[in-house]
Amino acid sequence: MEKAARVSAVLHRCRTPTNWLCPCGRVARELGARGIETEERRVPWRRADRGAVDALTGQDRVPVVQLGSDVICDSKRIVEHLRWRGAGCAAPEFDR
Repeated sequence: MEKAARVSAVLHRCRTPTNWLCPCGRVARELGARGIETEERRVPWRRADRGAVDALTGQDRVPVVQLGSDVICDSKRIVEHLRWRGAGCAAPEFDR
């Protein structure tokens, strides 16, 4: 029997210390509920200082999740994508 590949993610999020006060926390809770191993990278409060996020997405807002080669921003879109992946769907093909 083959072992399932371990899914891991990088979550770029704000510095809010709890997962209950912001959209970043909503994404962190969803990742945890799905058992996805996550590396959290807290970004600076000032949007002008978020060069890593800007390089990934062309914008300065968080949350942003990297799932393999997929980079997804906006908490609603991230949660929707995670639920879609959890429904047994294969990764989308965006270059059609």
